[in-house]
Amino acid sequence: MDKRVVITAYRQGTISILECAQILGLDPSQMRQVLGSIKPDINLQNTKGSRQTSLMGSK
Repeated sequence: MDKRVVITAYRQGTISILECAQILGLDPSQMRQVLGSIKPDINLQNTKGSRQTSLMGSK
C-alpha cells in the first residue's frame, strides 16, 4: 500500500496513529517523528472529498 495513502487516511481520521504505524511497520513514537517531518497536504486542507475517493486516489 502507498505510504502517502496511509498517512492521508490518518490525517483524515479514518485510522488511528497506532494503525497507521502498524501498516507502515513503525513504532508509534517513530510515526510521530515521521508525521512531524512531512509537509501537510495542501489539497487535504482545502477540500473535503469523501474518504473513499481520497483513499482510492481518484476524483
